[in-house]
Amino acid sequence: MLRLATAFSGIGAIEHALKRMKVPHTIVFACDNDPHVKKSYFTNYDIDENRWFDLVQNIDGKKYKDKVDLLVGGTPCQSFSMVGKRRGFKDARGTLFYEFARLVKEIKPKAFIFENVKGLLSHDSGKTWKVIQSVFKELGYAHFSKVLNAKDYGIPQNRERLFVVGFKNKRNFKFPDPVELKLAVRNLLEDAADTKYYLPEKGIKFVTDPKNLEKRYTQINGKIALCEKANQQFNWHGDFVLEPAGKVEEKYFLSPKIKKYVMATGTKNFYSKPEIDLTVARPLLATMAKMHRAGVDNYITSGGRLRKLTPRECLRLMSFDDTFKINVSDTQMYKQAGNSIVVNVLINLLRNIGIKDGAKNFNL
Repeated sequence: MLRLATAFSGIGAIEHALKRMKVPHTIVFACDNDPHVKKSYFTNYDIDENRWFDLVQNIDGKKYKDKVDLLVGGTPCQSFSMVGKRRGFKDARGTLFYEFARLVKEIKPKAFIFENVKGLLSHDSGKTWKVIQSVFKELGYAHFSKVLNAKDYGIPQNRERLFVVGFKNKRNFKFPDPVELKLAVRNLLEDAADTKYYLPEKGIKFVTDPKNLEKRYTQINGKIALCEKANQQFNWHGDFVLEPAGKVEEKYFLSPKIKKYVMATGTKNFYSKPEIDLTVARPLLATMAKMHRAGVDNYITSGGRLRKLTPRECLRLMSFDDTFKINVSDTQMYKQAGNSIVVNVLINLLRNIGIKDGAKNFNL
């Protein structure tokens, strides 16, 4: 049985990966300082208070020496003090990365996976990355690093993350080759979404603004999702779904010429400002057909309704299957999904590390 420990555990991407792979495993310990994350974690995994830590600083790694096969974690990006310019373990002190490195040093796991944003490579003019590499080398671990994108491992999300894989004994490792992307975002959507996920007028204007679409702040009905972020659903950034309003015969749609006429300011003095999709309709007249030809009656757009992704859809875009239970608010679930690691990427990594689907023995 694989002995797993995680720091900065989030909602347990590596735990969910092992579950999907049907790999027998036990959680030695997990750690996160967010009480809402803890609630999600305890709902979905076999864990108790004795194996949970709110703060990574409170974990005594010596207690777990040689009792962990795989240690997994990712830390916030921080600048390191370069006093002394050793670019090693001492330079990392005072940072959360130091705490992860400390656990590696004290526990001596057979292997570790460290995940972070791509920007870590250039953070603080590259000094941070130099410190991290020096630390792992100083700890005696052979380590291998590469930026992997979720869309290259079966999930339609453009999410690039840096992965560092380290081994205490192995000296050779190859990152997984990309696989063909067969899914699009539409394949991961729910059949029906609650009305609360549809955008108000202000949100629609922001999302559909050509400048925001051009800068890739927003995307509508994209095949490959933008990188999920913890707060994307609350500032109208990210991916949105335009759902069709229903089938209407083509003959009822206006020609480009008539559409231009209808939207022209001050048409025939019937109204000074063109308005469509009115909350209260203009009076319906017996001469309806003539009014339509004159371009001064009631008009609606039929492009459908615009909505944000649901929490379940965000989880699917992180490759958590629907066995993952949601028991926190939408606000917290969006945040937790956006902060997680894509499970499919981890599954491919685990296979190359030497942990195969359903395996009980591991070559670490």
